[in-house]
Amino acid sequence: MAPAADPATSPSISTANSDLQPFFVLHKAATRKPASKTRRRIDLSPKVSDGSAEEYNDNSRFETFKLLWSNTESIIKDVLKNLNTSVFDEINKWVHASFDSICACRTREFSRATSMYPIPNNVPIGAQIFTALLFTKNVEFVDDISTFADLGAHLRSNGCLVANLTSIDFCAKNGVGGCLKTLLRQFLLVGIDAPEMSILASWYTEQENHDKPLIVIIDDVERCSSSVLNDFIVMLREWVVKVPIILVLGVATSVDALRNILCSSASLYLSVREFYLGTPTEKMDAVIEAVLLRSCQSFNIGKHVSTFLRNYFLRHDGTLTLFVKALRIATAQQVFSEPLSFVLRKLIDEEGTEGLDGDNNLLSEPDIKRALQLPSLQRFCETRGNCIDWVYALSELKRLHQLWSSLVMCLYEVGRCRKISLLDLFCEMLKLKQQNFGVTDLNLVEKDYTTSVHNHHSLGCLQDKGYIVRAFQMLRDLPAMELCKILDRWEMLTRGIAEIHEKVKELQSRMTLEENQSRRDLREESKRPTSRTYKSDRTSKSPINEKVASFLQSMFREHIQTIESIPLHEIIFFDNVDNLHTALIGDPRRRIQADLLESRKFLKCSCCRKNDGVLVPSMHDTSIMYTLAEEHGDLINVHEWFHSFMAVISNPPLKAKKRSRMSPSPKKRKVSKEAQTKTDASIQAEFCRAVTELQITGLLRMPTKRRPDYVQRVAFGL
Repeated sequence: MAPAADPATSPSISTANSDLQPFFVLHKAATRKPASKTRRRIDLSPKVSDGSAEEYNDNSRFETFKLLWSNTESIIKDVLKNLNTSVFDEINKWVHASFDSICACRTREFSRATSMYPIPNNVPIGAQIFTALLFTKNVEFVDDISTFADLGAHLRSNGCLVANLTSIDFCAKNGVGGCLKTLLRQFLLVGIDAPEMSILASWYTEQENHDKPLIVIIDDVERCSSSVLNDFIVMLREWVVKVPIILVLGVATSVDALRNILCSSASLYLSVREFYLGTPTEKMDAVIEAVLLRSCQSFNIGKHVSTFLRNYFLRHDGTLTLFVKALRIATAQQVFSEPLSFVLRKLIDEEGTEGLDGDNNLLSEPDIKRALQLPSLQRFCETRGNCIDWVYALSELKRLHQLWSSLVMCLYEVGRCRKISLLDLFCEMLKLKQQNFGVTDLNLVEKDYTTSVHNHHSLGCLQDKGYIVRAFQMLRDLPAMELCKILDRWEMLTRGIAEIHEKVKELQSRMTLEENQSRRDLREESKRPTSRTYKSDRTSKSPINEKVASFLQSMFREHIQTIESIPLHEIIFFDNVDNLHTALIGDPRRRIQADLLESRKFLKCSCCRKNDGVLVPSMHDTSIMYTLAEEHGDLINVHEWFHSFMAVISNPPLKAKKRSRMSPSPKKRKVSKEAQTKTDASIQAEFCRAVTELQITGLLRMPTKRRPDYVQRVAFGL
């Protein structure tokens, strides 16, 4: 395409080749500018200070996001660990009881044994390996990685020697030697080239090891190779007394999965005990309660995002890890899209409501102007006579959030016994409108309740209603004992909330009086010999149940407000479901096209920013090439494309030409002319590199043998 360069231009060719930037690194094309003096003048302009201010704000938001998400992540880890603590304690007790049973089968020659120990025929316990089946109830194993790591740490803290093996260690390629090698490396903390059980036996008989149980955790037994797992169990059975290994096997489905993997003889070698972890729904409800209800941070989700995350969680078979990942992306998008989010986070989490009107004012003048433009704050100021009270607005925000969360938890305590998840209730509560708390809609709740009571298929009717209506109906149907427990839970949940707590205590006292009265009535009726009055259970428990339901309805009507009516809700609640959907599902090709067309925003090049929409030589080569490709159809002629690219690269900006003409020094004019002149070889190299980048990003296909002069566009307009 380009003619061969003569020897006189070889230095410029080498300079151009050495000036090429690394692949896929977008850079400021400052070397294409005609004069370095002009670049220094632009660097000293006031716009650079604006850029530094923007960079400072970006760093502040990034630090805010890291701190905010680290707190959220630690809360989630603590919640999941607390959910599994009771099961881990049961496993620990069973492990030590099993170890005591194994120790009872040993003889005095135990410490001197150097080969596999003979299994006592008269002791049936010595012929089996104690095995715990831990049912995780998760479809995706990604949720169980941290669970088995926490289990290993819990057992180590209670004096056990633990080795965590994965299904990869039980692959057919490595055989039983591969899993034994991993086992020895974790117990002995050294690598063994020729793994044997006798090495583990010699190590275990040492003084500091022989009185501790050996635990082998296999996280996902259903993915292990059947033959390798059978050989491994047979090998452990031969050393079961000498090396008292206790197995903990992770199972996702049922006990039949282990029978399908192992042969009949290997299954007989196991003494199985079953343990069950919480379901994904229970874990999700605990995370929702801890992160979105109890934790008063400067982040929450709106009604559209909550519904999207709920459907996203259900579509992926209840995978909690994906939900947490989506929540992290939503947190990042809220922090980086809302200018005041990082300031409000500092006010709520660190400084409280102080510092807004004092000397350490955390809000600058631009931030105050942005805050005053928030519709929720304007409505809040109108209710207070157009008086801007930052402290009261923030305290009102916290108070309403605490009230809202407490009432949601009170309603969830009612629905929990009937398998209503907190996630479903949370999403429906966010969708409530202010008019739903009026008298007419409360009558609608009672009407739905009356209809379902007289319907023989009441359960089917309940399923067709919303979760809030179903929870209120369950509250009316609760027996006296369960209602008393519900009130005790409400008393704990509403501590610190004066508006609700005192009324709950009044209900508890009424409940006690009602129970005492009912007991006296039963005693009097039992003394009557002939006349008995039969009352249905519904009639006897109706008055107090109706009082409790009416109380909860009145609390909803007085204290529950919609998101739109909460002051500063634009900063707190993230509800941009389109951005979240794009970030999770992804559209990389569309994102690449948009970034190439708006590369000046990322490069922050002042000259490209001034020439918005006009191709200039200082733009990135790939951006120039893609912009020129937009002028073509399905096929692009390579020769025309190259000449268009060369015309853009070779022509300096108009201002640069004027400066070079006005330069009084001939020497400077000569240097400037040499800087502007580029050889065809260097331009062709830049052209080829840009075409290669467009091919790798999937925006075009390279020429074929049939049409070597054309490339084909793969992606078209945004």
